[in-house]
Amino acid sequence: MFWTIAWPLIWVLIDSFLFTRKVPESAVSQVRASITISMITFALTIAGMANLPANIARDRETGLLAKLKSMPVTPWKDILGRLFALAVFSAIASGLVVIAGFFCGARFSGSFNNIIHSSFFLLVALLASAGIGLLIGAFIRSVQGVIMGGVGLCVVMASITGLFSPYASLPPVLQKLSRVYPVSSANSIGVYLLAGKDISGYNPLSQTLTTIVFALLLFFAGLLLYYRVFWRGE
Repeated sequence: MFWTIAWPLIWVLIDSFLFTRKVPESAVSQVRASITISMITFALTIAGMANLPANIARDRETGLLAKLKSMPVTPWKDILGRLFALAVFSAIASGLVVIAGFFCGARFSGSFNNIIHSSFFLLVALLASAGIGLLIGAFIRSVQGVIMGGVGLCVVMASITGLFSPYASLPPVLQKLSRVYPVSSANSIGVYLLAGKDISGYNPLSQTLTTIVFALLLFFAGLLLYYRVFWRGE
């Protein structure tokens, strides 16, 4: 709850007022919109990388996963249920971040289609994060271990790929990583569509296909390993 909801809300409040003092007045609302979108993405990545594998690890430790395997429950029903719960919790966290952003002065530009497209790419970021979370859960079995590993990886990747800082402030090698890493790339697309190119730092629309492909590769790799480790390996 803290990392997925409270932490993004805290950063929206801090960034919206402390880090926009030197921003021209005409661009403050767009910068705050960018901060809000980035914190939505961060909440989604925490949910996928930490909450999802933690729930799996808890079910494994309590024996619930073993009971599911002895019941007429297919692996796909199990994972669909987990993904549905992840989607609901992520939607709640995202909604709270959006509300906080609006109260802080964030204003989103762009058409209704832009909102739909940016929401789609936030879903892409969530899928990539869920895939990474499933991979983490396959290798780390304890609840505390997956939480620490997921949160740690999420914070590190967010720090070096531009979720916590402007794209233009990243060194060239990290800018390239930001374009390839599907979570940060999806975030940049959302910022570009709803806050503009001046705020996103570049036009990320040329990498939409690679973003979707890399996200799906991570997601299906996580699904496959989850199936092999937890449903066939135990």
